[in-house]
Amino acid sequence: MAEIQDTIREIKSKFRLFMNGMVSQSMREKGIDYKLNFGIEYPRIKEIAADYPCSHELAQALWKENIRECKIMAGLLQPVDGFCREIAEIWIEDMRYPELAEYTVMNLFQRLPYASEVVFPWIADEREYFQLCGYLLMTRLLMKGWTLNERAEAEFLDQAFTVLEGGTEMRKVAARAVCKFSLQSKTNSRTVLRMLGNLLKSSKPEIKMVAEEIKNEIEYGL
Repeated sequence: MAEIQDTIREIKSKFRLFMNGMVSQSMREKGIDYKLNFGIEYPRIKEIAADYPCSHELAQALWKENIRECKIMAGLLQPVDGFCREIAEIWIEDMRYPELAEYTVMNLFQRLPYASEVVFPWIADEREYFQLCGYLLMTRLLMKGWTLNERAEAEFLDQAFTVLEGGTEMRKVAARAVCKFSLQSKTNSRTVLRMLGNLLKSSKPEIKMVAEEIKNEIEYGL
């Protein structure tokens, strides 16, 4: 444990070398309020992480730090082996900002052997960050070529269109997942275009706009 703490101190000292006060201040003004935020851009965090071996113990210790860069690096250094669903969900419960969800899904969750098993429960979860991670994960899996069977497709589209018709910020990530699903095949595209009909006629500008964005992306990709 002492060795882990020494490594974390070393990592923090590297973070201080690249601290960007202006970016950190800008994030605070936008509501991103960690105990400590060095304002370091993601490519630099990834570069620093490359100096360290993947380690469950180190990643867990980094995640427990209420420091933006430590939490992002945790997702980069956490091996998929030994990272069970229970721990993944503890991490999600600890998330407060969409940026962290994006990086954690990209760097870790999409590589989990049980990713396809948790994506639907997370999407259906009423808790904001479970749902956010669910749609981000669905997008990543679809980008990797994961195809849904008929039942899974119906469940996904039902959940996603409920979000698209709602009034939450989740609409953007749900729309992204729907677009990736649509672009997998012409059959998928036709299905989504048909379902977009009512949304395109919506009296709510924000719903109509996101429907038009999905429609345009599908037509551009055909």
